[in-house]
Amino acid sequence: MSTELIQDWTSSEVPLKYGTSRGVRYKIYKEGSRVFQEIRDIDDQPIHTLELPQGMALEQSSYEVLLRYVLVDVVNS
Repeated sequence: MSTELIQDWTSSEVPLKYGTSRGVRYKIYKEGSRVFQEIRDIDDQPIHTLELPQGMALEQSSYEVLLRYVLVDVVNS
């Protein structure tokens, strides 16, 4: 199955709870009909890969919202 890059690695500073933040990098890619967001920390260590819901798959403004969700709700739980 071929992989198509939608958005190359992008750096972001994600606000977390109580005024803290975390620097991460993410990319968006497509495998077949499925779209994924791969998130890594600044040192290139994998954090999480999330399959994007169809309605959010190509909405660039949604990518940053998903970053915060993954970092606060998935990784820290």
